[in-house]
Amino acid sequence: MVSFRQISESFEPAIEKGEFQVYFQPQYNHSTGALIGAEALVRWKSRKFGFVSPADFIPALEEMSLIPTLDLYVFEHVCQFLRGCIDSNKALARVSVNMSRNDILSPDYIERLDAIRQKFDIPTRLIHVELTETAAVTGAQVVIDSIKKLHKLGYTVEMDDFGSGYSSLNTILSSVIRMAKWLKLPVIAEGVETVEQADFLKSVGCDYVQGYLYSKPLPLEEYEKLLSATTVGTIVPQMNIDQFVDAGRFWNPISMETLIFSNFVGAAAIVEVHTGEKCSMEILRVNQKYVRELGMNLSETEIIALNPCDVLDAESQKVYKAALERAAATREEQECETWRNITSGCCGTERICIRSSIQLIGESKVSRLFYVMIRNITNEKNVFQGMLDMERRFKAASEQANIYFWEYTVATKEMRPCFRCQRDLGLPPLVRNYPEPVIENGIFPPDYADMYRDWHRQIDNGAKSVEGVIPLTPNRIPFHVRYTTEFDENGRPVKAYGSATLVVDK
Repeated sequence: MVSFRQISESFEPAIEKGEFQVYFQPQYNHSTGALIGAEALVRWKSRKFGFVSPADFIPALEEMSLIPTLDLYVFEHVCQFLRGCIDSNKALARVSVNMSRNDILSPDYIERLDAIRQKFDIPTRLIHVELTETAAVTGAQVVIDSIKKLHKLGYTVEMDDFGSGYSSLNTILSSVIRMAKWLKLPVIAEGVETVEQADFLKSVGCDYVQGYLYSKPLPLEEYEKLLSATTVGTIVPQMNIDQFVDAGRFWNPISMETLIFSNFVGAAAIVEVHTGEKCSMEILRVNQKYVRELGMNLSETEIIALNPCDVLDAESQKVYKAALERAAATREEQECETWRNITSGCCGTERICIRSSIQLIGESKVSRLFYVMIRNITNEKNVFQGMLDMERRFKAASEQANIYFWEYTVATKEMRPCFRCQRDLGLPPLVRNYPEPVIENGIFPPDYADMYRDWHRQIDNGAKSVEGVIPLTPNRIPFHVRYTTEFDENGRPVKAYGSATLVVDK
């Protein structure tokens, strides 16, 4: 097993020497046998260490914030390969590339990725972006903005490993596939290794498979041969369905819709919204998960008796009605967050926050039917609000004390400054090759530059702390600068936390 330090020291030379190789795992339509695409994967064949498992180098690179560098390297090789196919008039199949949470949080990652695509002049239809489920469900606005940005540029965004924690439960898998069909989304099942698995997937409506049953990940040369000898198909939605789901089947006690609704989907309800300016809604049906998610020890009967308009304040009514209108206009799932005042006989009245996912399933001249899934996010909201309050207090305290903070990553020489550093000193959110940029722009004066560089060498060599008074900025304002080092379980320095406190004459 290659150590963290060996990976850290070998990564850049390995990139330069092309030791990281892009492999392609084909994806097939199990019904027709047609090749429909491939997922780009990376393998490290080190001249020094031999084959290095992704299970070893991926976590290490994540820790060192180097995953974006590797993913862009893979993406450039994918674009180079596609460009060669286009220029040689060879068979083409679209390629899916992975995008992790590290990539999304990396500044300008999408812009850099698209610049590579433009350099090779690759149509976006030939590239799909696989976003890992763990990245997508964080709820952070940056994830949502990234997906919107990718869509605007023309990329198809896929959810990678969706529901992988439940994939061994056939009934759960069936319901996920069926719900995807309701949304007219294609589904690709990964990790398919046996004919029985592929046949089961086909029986529940999932024709597209990826896994060792058809092919292991292939190096470039073998994948090119496969392309030239294979019928290449196209991914299309797997079932043509009516404009709306047959809402009446939700009231049939033996229908598949009832089975899924009652047992396998999340907290769900059927809501009827009457047309007109006045808020008029009825909850027609809820499942047990909805009852538990809402809380307050309410029964199904009590929840159905609730008028949603009565529990929403004026602002939340506007938000909820706007989401309903968007769902009706776009025929696509819409989300919103609303606060509700819920009263029960045992618990009194509580204010709770609900995140709703809304899908139109039926429409008449006087009303619309919506399929609504909910999640009670009250605790998350309260925790987040507490963090905001803490951050505001922290900012106020640091303003009063004239303190600047930053974080220095030893392996990558990257510095992440606090909000005051960015605001007062004009620093970006991430400073690379630290401390050279701050020396060059004059924040640390030239006559103290060598001393400050030596501090970082001491930290790299394991110093627990360093400190001293340094006149900062061109105005040479004296600050007490201090570093405290954090070490890993093997005693190696990982990060150092710096602060600069204004020196006040007494």
